[in-house]
Amino acid sequence: MSSKLTPDTQVPELVVPLLGGGTFDLASENPENFTMVLFYRGYHCPICKGYVGGLAQILDEYEAAGFSVVAVSMNDEAVAAKSAEDWNLGKLRVAHSLTVEQAREWGLWISQAFKDVEADVFTEPGLFWVRPDGKLYLADISNMPWSRPDLKMLLSKVGYALENSYPARGTFSA
Repeated sequence: MSSKLTPDTQVPELVVPLLGGGTFDLASENPENFTMVLFYRGYHCPICKGYVGGLAQILDEYEAAGFSVVAVSMNDEAVAAKSAEDWNLGKLRVAHSLTVEQAREWGLWISQAFKDVEADVFTEPGLFWVRPDGKLYLADISNMPWSRPDLKMLLSKVGYALENSYPARGTFSA
């Protein structure tokens, strides 16, 4: 069962292998403003191709806004490498081999294939902004492949959020 993360609290650990070698370890990230973790469904998903590919095209803008960025899937290394190559992901860091347990810790929806082209088990989309102190600032989780936030619109709000010390929302507890 997935659990919902609470804004303005520590996110779960995230350590996953990166294409090209090495490991993405969220705790070791040191961005100026945020680490953006984008969980995508996998190579089988044509919407992911456009979405993750679109992020790769504006990666420099996110980096200029003080972000470190990674795209993560449950695909194994070979399939993730195919995504990076076929989708022209350039210098976007691509992590692979996310486990079901890790996906659940992040509150992601997990699906099983219903078409032959799909991976047997995969996460549905999720996008998170994590502050340098490891606390959750923004979360967008979907159970459907076509529901995802507009990356350019989000980028346009970074300056406002920082200049106005805009707090993480959704922290009220009755």
